[in-house]
Amino acid sequence: MYPKFRFDIIKKSSISKARCGQIITPHGIINTPNFVFCGTKGAMKAITTAELSDTGAEIMLSNTYHLYLQPGADIVAENGGLHKMMGWNKPMLTDSGGFQIFSLGHGCVANEIKSKRNCGGTYKKTLLKITENGAIFKSYLDGSQHCLTPEISIKTQKKLGADIILAFDECTPFHVSKKYTENSMERSHRWEMRSLQEFEQSNDETQSLYGIIQGGIYEDLRERSTSFVSENNFFGQAIGGSLGGSKEQMHDIVSCVCSFLHNNRPTHLLGIGGLSDIINGVKNGIDTFDCVHPTRLARHGGALVRPELNDGQESIDITNSQFKHDLQPISKFCNCYCCRNFSRSYIHYLFKAKETLGGQLLTIHNAHFMVQFMQDIREKIALNEM
Repeated sequence: MYPKFRFDIIKKSSISKARCGQIITPHGIINTPNFVFCGTKGAMKAITTAELSDTGAEIMLSNTYHLYLQPGADIVAENGGLHKMMGWNKPMLTDSGGFQIFSLGHGCVANEIKSKRNCGGTYKKTLLKITENGAIFKSYLDGSQHCLTPEISIKTQKKLGADIILAFDECTPFHVSKKYTENSMERSHRWEMRSLQEFEQSNDETQSLYGIIQGGIYEDLRERSTSFVSENNFFGQAIGGSLGGSKEQMHDIVSCVCSFLHNNRPTHLLGIGGLSDIINGVKNGIDTFDCVHPTRLARHGGALVRPELNDGQESIDITNSQFKHDLQPISKFCNCYCCRNFSRSYIHYLFKAKETLGGQLLTIHNAHFMVQFMQDIREKIALNEM
């Protein structure tokens, strides 16, 4: 069903479950392990697709829910699909919109999935009802009512044209009961089967479909969900849903799920982008990761740095006064445009002066950092050092 796609495992570590591979797609090769950059609404924030490509990035994603509402999948299709519209001629991924069922239903955002805390934010709850058919919700743009179903999600992703698309599911948070998590998982399985059926009916061999593993923090549910995805004709598998109330619990859940996985398929970990979390995932056999963390961090003055050279810290806050007179680049080990040309002092000034260039420069740096970070990981696996 996927003749234009292939996943080749090139090297397996002898000291962990880490592996190097290649995901072959119609728009190019994704060397794994790799990081997927988030252009949620069909655009990267503070960086162009040309600048992102120049960092060596090989894949990015966009969000089905947001593009379904605005500008609409038909408009994207009229523009030649996401690749042509965005000027990105490398592989792309779209999620199903299922994550938004959670975030809108609870009036919250992404961090609550990975945490035991209700976020307590001010986000308006626009989800009206989750039924067997799908999710009924009001548009956050104009209040119009919509129903997102597995079939509509797949049809929308077909028009968007990404190489890798995801089955429709419900993403459950940490604070719900095991019974709710189980019922949600079983409904997600039914939705994923409908996603697969819709995909098969319209398959033109230009896209591949990933199934999503749910089950929250419960090992027995995760095992059942992993078996479900493995038994059906998905090209790849993605780990979604709540990963616990702490970093330690998240790592335990990832390890647990990976022990059940179909090892010959590419495996994606949804919404995770911390450096230590990526390393943990790679050691457990994860192939790709996505998160808004590097670009969002940059827009708020955060620059990614090598933890082993910065007292274990994964980033520095360039807005801190200690950088006012610091004439060093963000990192002397980085060859990005930002580090080749500008000092910490200058970027500190840009943020204090509220010049948007500061966020742009740090975004370029953080994107370059993540590309190099993943390249270093692949090299360590090749040398059996990870």
